[in-house]
Order: sequence, then C-alpha cells, then structure tokens
Amino acid sequence: MSDPTQLIVVDAANVIGANADGWWRDRAGAARRLLSSIADLTTRLPASTAVTVVLEGAAKAAADGAEPTAPRLTVVLADRSGDDKIVDVVAGATGYDRVTVVTADRELRRRADAYGADSVGPHWLLRQFG
Repeated sequence: MSDPTQLIVVDAANVIGANADGWWRDRAGAARRLLSSIADLTTRLPASTAVTVVLEGAAKAAADGAEPTAPRLTVVLADRSGDDKIVDVVAGATGYDRVTVVTADRELRRRADAYGADSVGPHWLLRQFG
C-alpha cells in the first residue's frame, strides 16, 4: 500500500464547539466522542487519506492512552495554542498532494491557506459521520 496523499487536519476544539450538546461540561469526554467518530470514519475513507486531530486545553485529557486508534489517525496535543499547532502540522505536511483543515476559524483558515491548505467548516466533518 502506498502512503496517504491527502491529509485532513481537524481543529478539535472548533468542531466540538459547533454543536451545543453540553460539551463544555466535559471537554475531555467530548473530545473522546469526537476521536471515536473520527476513528470510525477513517475506516471508511480511502487509504489515500490520513487524519490528524489537534487537541488543546482540557480536551487533551482525551489522549490518556485509552483514546480510539485507527489506521492513518494521528492525535497531536498542543502545548499552548491549538491554532499554532495546527499551522505547524500544515507547514510540516510534506509529501501530501492535498491538505484540508477542518475549522470555522477565519484567521486559522487564512494562516493555513498561506501553506496551500484548503479549508472546510466543522459541519462538513460532522456530516461525514452520518
């Protein structure tokens, strides 16, 4: 099998915040649910697609060793700014034909675009779980 040619970078905080489902009461739990949905999604994506999810703040507790794993799924923890870490991931994404950032954050979209990334909103990803 060849290496993935598309990378989807997920701004987890932005995607989690797109639904008013009480996520603010349990940020780590909301992040675990998102990771579980993404892990399931990766089994349906083409083998040419990899997904990186960036967690920040209290949501980082979701990466406690019990988080879902899946082929081509990477979880990255932001030490400080999640947006800065996402830009770092995009800037370092060499070898991919296409990089897509999932966020509604306009400034993050602008910063990612400077590295040639496309952007889609959180609801694009949420619809993929269907």
